[in-house]
Amino acid sequence: MTDTRLLPVLPLDDDVVLPGMVVPLDLTDAETRAAVESAQANTPSTASFPGIRSGSAAKAEVLIVPRVDGEYAEFGTIATVERIGRVPGGKAAVLLRGTGRAVVGRIADGPGAARWVHADDAPEVSGEQATKLASEYKSVVISVLQQRGGWQLIDAVQQVEDPSSIADLSGNAPYLNIEQKLELLSTLDVAARLEKALEWSRAYLAELEVTDTIRKDVQEGMDKQQKEFLLRRQLEAIRKELGELDGTAEDTDYRARVEAAELPDNVKKAALAEVDKLERTSDQSPEGGWIRTWLDTVLEMPWNNRTTDVHDIAAARDVLDADHAGLADVKERIIEYLAVRKRRAEAGLGPVGGRRSGAVLALVGPPGVGKTSLGASVAKAMGREFVRVALGGVRDEAEIRGHRRTYVGAQSGRIVRAIKEAGSMNPVVLLDEIDKVGADYRGDPTAALLEVLDPEQNHTFRDHYLEVELDLSDVVFLATANALETIPGPLLDRMELVTLDGYTEHEKVTIGRDHLLPRELERAGLGVEDVKVTDAALSRIAAEYTREAGVRDTNRTIAKVLRKVATKVALDEIELPLNIDAADLDTYLGRPRHLPESSLPASTQRTATPGVATGLAVTGAGGDVLYIEASLADQESGASGLTLTGQLGDVMKESVQIALSYLRSHGAELELPVGDLKERGIHVHVPAGAVPKDGPSAGVTMTTALASLLSGRVVRSDVAMTGEVSLTGRVLPIGGVKQKLLAAHRAGMKTVIIPQRNEPDLDDVPAEVLAQLDVHAVANVREVLELALTPASTPVPQAA
Repeated sequence: MTDTRLLPVLPLDDDVVLPGMVVPLDLTDAETRAAVESAQANTPSTASFPGIRSGSAAKAEVLIVPRVDGEYAEFGTIATVERIGRVPGGKAAVLLRGTGRAVVGRIADGPGAARWVHADDAPEVSGEQATKLASEYKSVVISVLQQRGGWQLIDAVQQVEDPSSIADLSGNAPYLNIEQKLELLSTLDVAARLEKALEWSRAYLAELEVTDTIRKDVQEGMDKQQKEFLLRRQLEAIRKELGELDGTAEDTDYRARVEAAELPDNVKKAALAEVDKLERTSDQSPEGGWIRTWLDTVLEMPWNNRTTDVHDIAAARDVLDADHAGLADVKERIIEYLAVRKRRAEAGLGPVGGRRSGAVLALVGPPGVGKTSLGASVAKAMGREFVRVALGGVRDEAEIRGHRRTYVGAQSGRIVRAIKEAGSMNPVVLLDEIDKVGADYRGDPTAALLEVLDPEQNHTFRDHYLEVELDLSDVVFLATANALETIPGPLLDRMELVTLDGYTEHEKVTIGRDHLLPRELERAGLGVEDVKVTDAALSRIAAEYTREAGVRDTNRTIAKVLRKVATKVALDEIELPLNIDAADLDTYLGRPRHLPESSLPASTQRTATPGVATGLAVTGAGGDVLYIEASLADQESGASGLTLTGQLGDVMKESVQIALSYLRSHGAELELPVGDLKERGIHVHVPAGAVPKDGPSAGVTMTTALASLLSGRVVRSDVAMTGEVSLTGRVLPIGGVKQKLLAAHRAGMKTVIIPQRNEPDLDDVPAEVLAQLDVHAVANVREVLELALTPASTPVPQAA
């Protein structure tokens, strides 16, 4: 039969007190103070003394009930008030001792502010199994205390004999959580309680043993490090006494810097090996300086630094459009790259085979079209760092891959220095003028660039100076070039080709108005409101005062106009603000230098004489018109054969031979007097004789010039042509169609003849240019002659 008591409740938040435990509680808590005061009020024999107060024979009792998340537990612990006093901090506290379990019953009335309940004693069940388990659990507890160093508590544990009391020792275990302690409190079967305590304590003991093993291993490592540190300090002191050390402790500093730096494992291993070598090297040895320089280079590299790409594709496109007009191809390629990067980032995809998703683009085009400045704009649009590497004139392979450290003055290559300068592993690197890289006895730099620009290799690029692997697979390489002919085939094969063929007149006006004019106004010390240049004036500058694929001459011409304005203002000849229109350009620039051939009087045009045709060619400066002249020697002069002048290359010479052979074999069909050619010499000349010329695309122009010469029919002045000719009269495809059509448009041509198989290339030509040109795609020479030659009835004007 169980006993029932009326006890005040002392709620204990997030903790459990088991019988046998002695716990101090803070009396500043209202519920704790109310429970203790109510218990004392219900114990009349309790004596009160100032200071420390001890209970009499009849001690006040409270019921400690665990409260978890605001809910009271079903079981509680009856505890006696052992002592009330103050802790060292000055706060009032009470010392309680748990005496037995109780079941929390119904609520009752009692003195004081505390909550009173009926507490029924909870009878425990014990047996022989509990005695065996108690002995086993006691040994486990002693082992835990030995592991934790609690030697003073071992004697107290050994004196406990009652199985229930031994089981309740687990209430003092810090490794048990609230749920486990509540389970022990509510378990009345002593054997079952001991089994649970044994299971949890053994698991903790096993964890302690593992932790102790790890601690010993760590301690041994620390002892080794401390020993090494002590020996190094002694070595440093010895060196200082010998006069070989200046006290700066550089060796120790390098080791600490390497350890602190977040280096890749292979790099860290190599760096620590060099530090070891440095520590064994005397400062009087030059090798110490070489090692320090190498370590400085390695530590300055941004091994783990990467910028975050811009994933706002529309904003990136706006940046590109704001910085450059036109250049749709390269802009589209960069936007595609960013879109793929964004897609992979959203899908959580990482590097493939250790290779990140960099890019290698070759921007090929004439000077002044914005290839170099485009690199900075691309980096800005992508949110990456930008660095430029000038390759023009580089002849030493070590400039790319670095020097071996055995050489005096050795340093890393330009690629490594570019990464270090950028401060990140994924910058935009502009390889400027890659087509002007040379080669000599020191090696071929283009061969070294093969590894740098190969997406399959550059994730393990190895610089001769660093001699550790460097991942370049996340770098965006932009190589610029004016001509493809000087770039080796294997190197060109590793780059994605993007052609920048030049700007249209409309694009030049846009660039001049939005970019060049504001910059030159600032350089001339003029404000935006001081001088206004109309679009008509900019258009005339582009068409009549300059003739180029890019805008460099246009920029210089605008600067010249503004310098003239600044001079006239200084001389009080004009006043600001000033508006400059197309008609005003003669005042500042003089007469135009470039007028379309078709705008000249008919008698002064080059094609006014039979035997002159207008061709189209591609040069390092972009597309250009090319005039070909042919003359026939008088029969009485005795001249015969074929004469070629104008610094023609072998291919162009062969084109003349093919054109002449075709006309000779088809003279009757074309109604040409080819029979006289056996007694009369032919002279073919291409003006601008100081400039070497070569290529197959002048074949139709050569044929047209010779046909015009033989027929006496002049070539139309507004017609330009390009294409290769075969012996059968077929017009074969050529390259550079876009550049040639832009050149024809700049030169004022109205009709352009191209090979039929080049029609797909017209898709790359700006629509505004095609709208002003009458483009004919032909398949044979007969079609060319019908389009280019004037009718036979037209009288032939005499050359001036």
